[in-house]
Parts: sequence; structure tokens; C-alpha cells
Amino acid sequence: MTRIQRPETIEWKRMRFRKNKVWLATQPGGKPIEKDGKVLIKYQLEQDYEYWVNKAGVKPLDSMSQQSQPKKIEKPGKRPTNKDERRILRESLKDEADENTICIFADGASSGNPGPAGIGVVLQYGTHAREISKYIGHATNNIAELKAIQIGLMAVKNTDLPVRIYTDSSYAHGVLALGWKSKKNKDIVESIKKTISTFKDLKFIKVKGHAGHKGNEQADFLATSAIRRAGT
Repeated sequence: MTRIQRPETIEWKRMRFRKNKVWLATQPGGKPIEKDGKVLIKYQLEQDYEYWVNKAGVKPLDSMSQQSQPKKIEKPGKRPTNKDERRILRESLKDEADENTICIFADGASSGNPGPAGIGVVLQYGTHAREISKYIGHATNNIAELKAIQIGLMAVKNTDLPVRIYTDSSYAHGVLALGWKSKKNKDIVESIKKTISTFKDLKFIKVKGHAGHKGNEQADFLATSAIRRAGT
């Protein structure tokens, strides 16, 4: 792999990667920092973790909005494909506003998949909040996602209260809430399901990763920070 000497001063430029607003790392003068056809981005300026992505996918903000414009036109009578997603979002926002509901934002990260892995959890209950950032050793991304949920659930002391678990992992959401069969990681999946059964009112809410959801973004920051701390 080609190595690049990072400049002492990095300037961050607002761009768009896929459908998300990101910050692009540039050298003084505006030239992107590039390695093996990839450029360096981060989703939030204050986060530590950075991502190498295909440079062709990073576009100016205005160009992406123009490209996406035709997609907003729908044929008469066509049902929106994201109807269920909007409904879930409305329900999740309602739960977040309910002071009697415990909200758990869980995320896992693996540098290498498998590789050094960490978990991040944000628990919110009314005006109270708790954050967990933990290095879990060598693991896959799926295991890290599951461990984050498991650790988040174990941190809840009162299982009589309503609990909402937010995850951006399709895998974790599938094996824990949608009845997917787990070909791997069976032990931890069954352990989490056993824990889930002790709660009176628990629901999973699937959110889109790196889409500006505050709780999910913070959980991601905590997970990647745990990996960075372990590597120092």
C-alpha cells in the first residue's frame, strides 16, 4: 500500500459523499490529500476517526443536489418506498422526547474487519446521559455491533422501563429484531436475546449510519475513539 506523508497543516473542505455531507481533508491550497485513488474524509470535524473513500464518490454540495433533483419526481399513485422508514423515524423521535423511555444508541467499529475493535454506547433517560467507550480486542465489525448492544442493555438497571435501541447495523437489527438466522456469532446473539426477554417493553430502531443522527454519530465517535486509544 502506498504511504503518504500527511502535511503538518490540514484544511477541511465541506463536500458531499454519496448522500451525506462530509469534510474533505486538503493540503494548504485546496488540493485533496490522496492515497491509492482514495481521499480522506470525516463526518464531523470534532470526531477523531477518519475514512479513506474513493475520490470519485466525493462531490461538491451543489452538484449532488442537482443530480438528485429528478429522483424527487414520482409517478401519480406511486407509493413512497420509504414510508415505513418515515413512520419509524416519527416513532423514534416520539420515544426520544418521552422522559420515561431509555434510549440506547449503540455502535461498533473494527479497523480491518476483523481487526482492532471498539464499541460506543450512549444511554439517555430524561435529562440523564451516560457514555461508554470500550476497546474489545480483535473482532469483526458484526461482533462489535452486537457487543455494543449487549453492553448497552447490561447498563440498564430497571428493566420495567420502556427501552429503545438505535443501531445502524442491518446485521444486528436483522438477527435480533427481524428473525434472521445467525450462521455466525450464535453464542452472543442468543445471549443478547436472553437479555432482551427480561425487558417489559423493548424495541429496536434501525437508523441510517453517518446521516447526522446525533445519538448515532456520538456512539460511532466513542467506538472509533476506543480503537484509537488502544493503538497509542
